Amino acid sequence: MVVRKCSLNIVSAYALHEGLDKEVKRRFWEGLDKIVRNVLPAKRLFIGGDFNGHVGSTIGGYGEVQGDFDFGKRNKGGTSLLDFAKAFKLVITNSSFPKREEHLVSRGLGKDFKVF
Repeated sequence: MVVRKCSLNIVSAYALHEGLDKEVKRRFWEGLDKIVRNVLPAKRLFIGGDFNGHVGSTIGGYGEVQGDFDFGKRNKGGTSLLDFAKAFKLVITNSSFPKREEHLVSRGLGKDFKVF
């Protein structure tokens, strides 16, 4: 997508829920990995969707990808999401600004993505 002479690469993703087979989840993350690797490092990338994970309110080693405005406890899906974001130098953008209580859900990752 081109917005004001700026190219945005947008990916919509839906991660499988916690109870599914590890092999199925592995294939999801490998597929997303392949897609992201095809986006040039200098290009803007936004990944939106449902990753079926909770990154939690504790940053614990993920300060470069997670902001101070998330909630709850981290689960395996959240750790996978944080590891993925860290590997590709992405940011969990929804954790980077305060929200009303009814909006306390993280939904996207971004690189060179500014929240206006």
